[in-house]
Amino acid sequence: MPRPITFAVAVALSLAFAVPAAAQSKDAANCKDHALLTRIPDYRINACTVKQFDAFDFGIGKGKKTKVEGLFTNIRYQPPAGLTTKPSVLQLLRNVETAVKQVGGTVVMSEPPYSTMKLTKGGKELWIEAWADFTGQYILTIVEKEAMVQELTANADAFASGLKATGHIAVDGILFETGKAELKKESEAAIAEVAKLLQGDATLKVFVVGHTDNVGAVDGNMKLSGDRAQSVVQALVKTHGIAAARLKAFGAGPYSPVASNDAEEGRAKNRRVELVKQ
Repeated sequence: MPRPITFAVAVALSLAFAVPAAAQSKDAANCKDHALLTRIPDYRINACTVKQFDAFDFGIGKGKKTKVEGLFTNIRYQPPAGLTTKPSVLQLLRNVETAVKQVGGTVVMSEPPYSTMKLTKGGKELWIEAWADFTGQYILTIVEKEAMVQELTANADAFASGLKATGHIAVDGILFETGKAELKKESEAAIAEVAKLLQGDATLKVFVVGHTDNVGAVDGNMKLSGDRAQSVVQALVKTHGIAAARLKAFGAGPYSPVASNDAEEGRAKNRRVELVKQ
């Protein structure tokens, strides 16, 4: 699952109010500030939601939104009960925007009662939405963008059914280092299932076909996809004892997409390995 970004110093929101001590109340159970932003002084967390992986539509312009997936945090802040003069919606939004700018972020859209911000930290992309209303409440929704780690892989029976039905099948769970043909350790389970498929049918021969998205030069992607397919073949031969004569590696590069390359969600689907029956 996505790992949260660690910030050395959380940025504090700067509004401060004189509130009687008796008016203070505790945060909701198991809730705390995000590592990026502390809260407005004297505010409390009324509710929170944290999910290891989820999606959220962030506003990026008039009537336009972008879906961002990754580690999801939603925190609802409540003003202190003794606060007589509440901050305006604009005041709350500007406060969050300024705090995000202090750590290198940018404001993508600001249309009260919403504001969308974006920040790149430690090589990862982080999106923030602030919402506020006239009561002095505000909500932060933060998504640390990352592709979901594939934890379930299809089994040998599913591969056999796919090959029988269509002559080819994508193998989920085969992962590579970024821009390289080196298999990640997480790929072992999926490759073991491919080996099981081949061990269960001694007559079966397959093309192992690598695919890429369209990012980068075509020639480079063609080579990369072929090298990745060859890495899978080598793992099947050397680790699982499959005869090399039953396998042939081929790189299709970006020439056979299964989704649009306009967004990361589609590009992730296009970066795949397929088995094609010979």
